[in-house]
Formats: sequence, structure tokens, C-alpha cells
Amino acid sequence: MLAGALLVAGDGPVLLPLVLVALYAVHRLTRLSRVCDRYLRLDPVTGLLNRRALGAVLAARVRDGGRFALLVLDLDRFRRVNDALGHEVGDRLLAAVARRLEASAGSGEVVARLGGDEFAIVTADESRARRVAELLAEPVVLDGLPLDAGGAIGVAAYPAHGGEAATLLRRAEIAMYDAKARGDTVAVYAPEADHHSPDRLVLLADLRRALETPGGAEIAFHYQPQVDLDSGAVIGVEALLRWHHPVRGPVDPAELIRVVEYSTVMRLLTRRVIDDVVAQLGRWAAAGVRLRASINVSVRDLHTAEVVDRLAERMGRCGVAADQVQLEITEGALMADPRRVLATLRRLDRLGVALSLDDFGTGYSSMQHLRRLPLAEVKIDRSFVLGMVTDPDDAAIVRSIIELAGALGLRVVAEGVEDEHTFRLLATSGCDAAQGWYHGRPMPADELLSWLSRYRPAVPVTPGC
Repeated sequence: MLAGALLVAGDGPVLLPLVLVALYAVHRLTRLSRVCDRYLRLDPVTGLLNRRALGAVLAARVRDGGRFALLVLDLDRFRRVNDALGHEVGDRLLAAVARRLEASAGSGEVVARLGGDEFAIVTADESRARRVAELLAEPVVLDGLPLDAGGAIGVAAYPAHGGEAATLLRRAEIAMYDAKARGDTVAVYAPEADHHSPDRLVLLADLRRALETPGGAEIAFHYQPQVDLDSGAVIGVEALLRWHHPVRGPVDPAELIRVVEYSTVMRLLTRRVIDDVVAQLGRWAAAGVRLRASINVSVRDLHTAEVVDRLAERMGRCGVAADQVQLEITEGALMADPRRVLATLRRLDRLGVALSLDDFGTGYSSMQHLRRLPLAEVKIDRSFVLGMVTDPDDAAIVRSIIELAGALGLRVVAEGVEDEHTFRLLATSGCDAAQGWYHGRPMPADELLSWLSRYRPAVPVTPGC
């Protein structure tokens, strides 16, 4: 007698042979397995491979041993689309970008979504990154509304930049953030931009220790004078952090910023800068010297209100007026989540702290930025100032910046003034102030007081004379 099982169908109980039941169960399990596999491998919004599946692809390519490149793409303004138009439109934008990337993919190329607004492409052609950037430069139109799909792309090549899937992915992401920081659309992985290399991790740990040591001698501040070009009077100083490592000696300031910029130590660094510089302004005031100090802040500092609260608390504690503090921001900071940055800048403006746009002329600034932001000052990048005496193009750029800033009611400070000829040329061009070794090098606080006591203003040159 054939064993059977009782199943309930639409017309009532049905007795089926167990072999058929087993076959039916296998069929259902197979379908379920395929569905599960699809959800495990594919991104539900775009239909692309997900991060887990990409890892398997990369591991297989590494085992094959052939050369290939991994491109990691991050959309620049996706969060703004989500915030302004909602997540449904955001998802549609992601799907449209995915279709565009898939449509352009060559033979053997793999496209994946890593999560959020990040995508990845595995390709044999490292130069493909530039073509992808051009492809995404064209806006995506949804319901008649053009949406920016551009972003930054990081490139890591196998085997040059890593021999494991996880290493390649991390280094492609590092290159992508490097591209964002430099205002470019594409960057190839470079060890000097890797904040996670063993040497940099050690240096970062040493910096954290130095910052967390109250009154530690490793961290110091030097102050470079800023001079009014009409009167020759010193109108302020820029505070410049110096780190003297106990083993390595003085750490290059540019290297210091590269090490700390994308780490959590950046917050500690900013706190130390605010605390020490505001306290120094209070000590100078007690000695009868009232100065304004410019403090550099990073992109990350402008994404929260902490810098505003910290300044307000320290200025109150040290008896320092808001007009004695000025924050310098870079043009690149304005492009990283502009809405949050603008909210922080407006809070600083309400606090009474002046804002200066540093390295003007080298980045993204536009008339729109200059009109919308609560700026008091722009600083002309030293690269233009250093060449203005011998290069007519640099001289023309400097004059144009001065005229533009003047039309908007902004004060202009020229950086990198190293000689009298440049100083006088800036004065005749209508520049407001100058900073550079011609007037004074960066110096410790006590030395600055001594320098101020000896300083005699240079005779200004009246514009047009």
C-alpha cells in the first residue's frame, strides 16, 4: 500500500502520495531559496548587486589574478534631494543613476550599489572613471525637474593598491573622499591621502594624546600679523597651530590637516584651538593689547552647532568680545552639505563672530555663495599674490577679486605678501589688508607682544598716486 499524506485543497481534503509531497516541498524550497538569494545579493531600490555581492565579485576577480580597477562613486547632493523632495524621489533618482551606469557598462563590467548614495563599478579600464564622471554630469530629469546626479569617484587598482577585496574597497572609498576634499570629480588612491595607514594611525594616536594633555608643550600656537594697507596698523592676527612631535620633531601643518581631517580627532583639535586662542585673547586684553584673532575651522566643524556653543562659552569665560574672534572657512566647506553649513554660519553671525572665506579663487565660490553667506571678508589665495608682480594674469585675478569683494561690501585680505613691491601693488589696487612675511612671520604669543612694541607702520601708498 502506497503511503500518502492528507493535504487541504480548494475542494476539500486530498490524499497525495508522499513522493509527490516531497517533490512539492523541494519545489517550494527551491523557489524560496532563489527569492532569498535575490534579496541577499541585490539592492531592492536599484536592482543592482549590493555590497555583499560586490565583495564576492571582487574576491573572485582577485582569485583570477587579472588586473582590474574598482571605482566608488558618491553622489554630491543626494541628501538635499531627499530633504527637499522626499525619500520616494530620492529612490527614483538612485534608480535612474543605476540605469545610466548599467546602460554604459562595457563587457565584463559589474555595477553595484554600496548603500546610501554610493555606487561601485568593477572594470578593466581604470580611465573609465572620467567617462563615468562626464556621464553623471548630465542632470537626471524626474517629473520635469532636473536633478544633479554628479559626484566624486575614487579609483583603486588591483594589484597595485591592494591584494584583497576589503582593502580595495576601503582604498577606493578613501580616494573618493580625497576627490571630494580636493574639489575634483576623480581621484586615484594615493598612500599619502590614506588616513588609515599604520604610520598615520600612529601619528593620529600621538596627536590625540598631545591634545588631551592639559598644558602640554607639544601643541603651541603662532600668530601672524594682518596689516591694514591704508594706515599700516596691525588689525589682527591669524592663529596657526604648531605641533612639535617628541620623536618626529615639527610636523608639517599640511600633513597635520591631512592626518586629522576625516577623523574624530578633528573635534578635539578644534576644541583645543578655540580654548587656547580665546584664552590668549583674554590674556592680551589684560595686558592692554586688544587684537582680533582668525581661527581656521574645518568642514566637519560646520556640520554641527558645537563650534558655536564652544565659542560662546569660552568667550564668556575669558571676557573676550565676539568682534575679537573671526573664523576662516574654505570654499570647499561650502559645498559639503550647504544647508547645514549655512545654518551654522548664520548662528555664528548672530553671535557676532565675523566670517572670512579663505583661499578665495581656488575653489567653488560663486556670486550666489558670496551673496547668501554672512561673510565679512575674503582672503586672496597666496598662489595669486606671490605671482602678481611678474604674472599679468595673476595680477588681473587679484584686481578682479578686489573689485568683486568691494562691490559686495566685503573686506579683502591678501595672503603671501613677501616683499615691498607686492605690498605697494596691493595698496594701489584697493586691497584692504595684507598678511605675510613682509610684515611679520608667524610667532609665539609672547614674541608677538615684543614685535608689536617695535613695529612701525610702513608708509602707505594712496591708490592712484
